[in-house]
Amino acid sequence: MSRLVKVRRETLETIVELELDLDGRGEHKVETPYPVFNHLLGSMARFSSFDLRVNAANRVECDEHHLIEDVALALGEALNKALGDKAGINRFGYSLTPMDEVLVGVSIDMSGRPFFAHNMEFNQTVMGNLGVSMIPHFLRSFSNSSGLTLHVIVFRSGDAHHLSEAVFKALGLALKQAVSITGSGVPSEKGVL
Repeated sequence: MSRLVKVRRETLETIVELELDLDGRGEHKVETPYPVFNHLLGSMARFSSFDLRVNAANRVECDEHHLIEDVALALGEALNKALGDKAGINRFGYSLTPMDEVLVGVSIDMSGRPFFAHNMEFNQTVMGNLGVSMIPHFLRSFSNSSGLTLHVIVFRSGDAHHLSEAVFKALGLALKQAVSITGSGVPSEKGVL
């Protein structure tokens, strides 16, 4: 069964076209007005082994908030659609990921119950043309849209870029584990997720 999904999200503020293949090789092409964000999404795709194509643009020039949120919502919708009834998936995923001085843990549950918690603290307010407050906002929006329980724990912080990249790499590794096919039934005592 193919786990390839295309999503288009169009609002009065943004246009997002996204293609996600859960059974890819980590190939990605991410085009938004925010180079650091493109890099972070690319890192997530590479380490999840998801093939990811994103083309997103602002229709109204303002800050980055609307576009980052809409990409997160589109990605969460695509992940949900690609998983279908979630039969056979591992469901849980986690990663403890270093990047130089930074050490980050990410733990997820494809439970269908959105929840996001973190203890990220950044030592600067902006990376390139991206406000660092968009990192937790993206993750919260992605969790809400996909129905994903997502915990990000920073064991050792440092450079804002290293912290952000470690989080996205760890998320990719956790997603790879959670969506891998390891059985046949829905992994829940309820029979549904």
